[in-house]
Amino acid sequence: MVDEPESSDSMRTFGAVLQALREHVGLSREEFGDLVGLSRHTVASIEQGRRMPDPDFADRAEAVLGNTGALRKAARCLTRQPGLAAWFRRWARLEKTALTLCTYECRLIPGLLQTEAYARQLFDDELPPLTDEQIEAQWEARAERQQLLRELPNTEFSFILEEHLFLRHTGGVEVTRELIDHVLEISALRNVEIQIMPLVRESHAGLHGPMQLLETPENKWFAYIEGPECGQFISDPKVVSVLQRRYARMHAQALSLEDSVSLLQRMRGDL
Repeated sequence: MVDEPESSDSMRTFGAVLQALREHVGLSREEFGDLVGLSRHTVASIEQGRRMPDPDFADRAEAVLGNTGALRKAARCLTRQPGLAAWFRRWARLEKTALTLCTYECRLIPGLLQTEAYARQLFDDELPPLTDEQIEAQWEARAERQQLLRELPNTEFSFILEEHLFLRHTGGVEVTRELIDHVLEISALRNVEIQIMPLVRESHAGLHGPMQLLETPENKWFAYIEGPECGQFISDPKVVSVLQRRYARMHAQALSLEDSVSLLQRMRGDL
């Protein structure tokens, strides 16, 4: 896995627009970098289409380059392209300072809530198969990321999980029992809310698939959606707004916090 996504036509186009605007106002890469908080090497990488700009880069650059609107329009095209696995690294960086993190999942227990045994079962099921070294590296990264739940006590974490994720018994009964105990323990944290979407639900706003939403310290919202072998970082406010409305509807459709805990306890007792 590389640190930056592979170059694409939209990244190269964005870079060319940036370079043209920068040269038009008579700034060197170093001078422009100083004004937007980047090194000249990073500016060069963006202009050459080798580096994906940060979510708020277009706004900072527009303020320096005359507010033509060209970069903002080009940035919207960037975020609509499906990314590679490296997209999640960009999301993970934002997680570390987020005010709010919302996650809806219908495929598997989210990484922030997984136990080691559950995660290792997922790693064992990967195709093509992972090496022992890859499995260890992935678990270490996941375990480190899970520390956010306790290291960010002022960050609000919201999870909506489908009931069937626990009924599947991924890894076996013992793994599931440990998983439910762990989720119940996490749900007791003041900054964490976990709701269960019941198995039988006549109306469901989340049938488009899993999603994640995030609020930055600047009160900007971003989204991340993921599919097989790909992920997409979304900063377009219109698209993010649609996802926020879907999440709000699911929040109302899922079981209450108390009923979710009761259901998890019953499921554990039935194992």
